[in-house]
Amino acid sequence: MTITNIKVRKIIPEGRLKGIISVTFDDAFAVHDIKVVQGDGRLFVAMPSRRDDTGAFRDIVHPISQEAREKIEGEILSAYYRALSEVAPS
Repeated sequence: MTITNIKVRKIIPEGRLKGIISVTFDDAFAVHDIKVVQGDGRLFVAMPSRRDDTGAFRDIVHPISQEAREKIEGEILSAYYRALSEVAPS
């Protein structure tokens, strides 16, 4: 599966939530509401989730392998940084 498009839908300058992303795979499957979050030591990508009956959050979609997670996260963060540099004042 190949990432064919990444759209940075929203950049949020304040708080831990830094951006909202949509990713398209193989020009056929889209995942919306992926979050870029500021963690304690770095930015990371959080997959779309919802609260279950116990109040815990569960991912709706997620990569199965660590390799897939690293590839998707790397491409999303690269797109986020590019978009951030385009809106930053010169």
